[in-house]
Amino acid sequence: MIKAIDIDPNQFGKVAVILGGNSAEREVSLASGQAILNALIDYGVDAQAFDPKYRSICELSHEHFDRSFIALHGRGGEDGSIQGALGQLNIPYTGSGVTGSALSIDKVLSKLIWHARQLPTAEYMVVSKATFKTTDVDEIMNVLGTTVMVKPSLEGSSLGMARATDAASLLSAVNKAFEYDQHVLIEAFIFGPEYTVSILGEQALPSITMKSASGFYDYYAKYQADTTIYHCPSGLSEEDENYVRNLALEAFKALQGKGWGRIDLMRGNEIHPKSGKAVGKFYLLESNTVPGMTKTSLVPKAAKQAGLSFEQLVMHILAQTLYTFTGIANNKSDTAINTRT
Repeated sequence: MIKAIDIDPNQFGKVAVILGGNSAEREVSLASGQAILNALIDYGVDAQAFDPKYRSICELSHEHFDRSFIALHGRGGEDGSIQGALGQLNIPYTGSGVTGSALSIDKVLSKLIWHARQLPTAEYMVVSKATFKTTDVDEIMNVLGTTVMVKPSLEGSSLGMARATDAASLLSAVNKAFEYDQHVLIEAFIFGPEYTVSILGEQALPSITMKSASGFYDYYAKYQADTTIYHCPSGLSEEDENYVRNLALEAFKALQGKGWGRIDLMRGNEIHPKSGKAVGKFYLLESNTVPGMTKTSLVPKAAKQAGLSFEQLVMHILAQTLYTFTGIANNKSDTAINTRT
């Protein structure tokens, strides 16, 4: 269980909840940002919404905001852009820095780093819009198998993603993904359940497994469907739960993630022939440095299982800004502020 913080809301000063923006995930960002804003106001924090689609980021300095809670999803919010701008304005912000954000949003770079660190990922290939030829699909399936997952390199919330099971569907999926990015990641498909592990400070929260009606945890299943089933605890054995939590922390740190985030994984569906127990290997999918914070989002579900209400979770994340810009390392967050049960 994680202890809730006990802190005077006046310590935060004037807080900007940066939401909306111009990415393809704008609508989700608006929902996340509004939920965060409501929680901060309920706690007594002087918080205001700030949408960079309509306002210059320089206004944060001109209007004397003391810190910011980043609720922007996708490009402009998770790629290091807003983090760099806030750093130049000397305004503390939540979550990962420029490097961690840029590495995590790029699925290709994430794969390369995890592979170099010998962390488990599915076999993959990368194709470029500038050099891709229709004849490449046969080679891709020869290498990765007849079922693959196609992902734009720089999009989140499953935008532009598609499963392909033959040459025709692969060609269609790749061309669709090129509408989002110049580079596309193609992974060997992992048959088995999907898991996610949320990270708060230096701690991994309880894992969650998801099951959608379509069998694919896509944008609709994440944000629109009311039939998606979530299990938290996920039902993993104690040994497997400890493994995925440690793996998620290692994967997050490998990409220089800080503060809070989420690591998504899949597990192969192999079953031990004698015991009948799941023995499939876990594979890292991607890192999220500004995960969704809507009513159906995964981080709040994991935090609740760990003993934190949504409001307490939001305050934990914001409290990191009190030391992020003072040279105190993130792993001292639990001692930097008082806690209550």
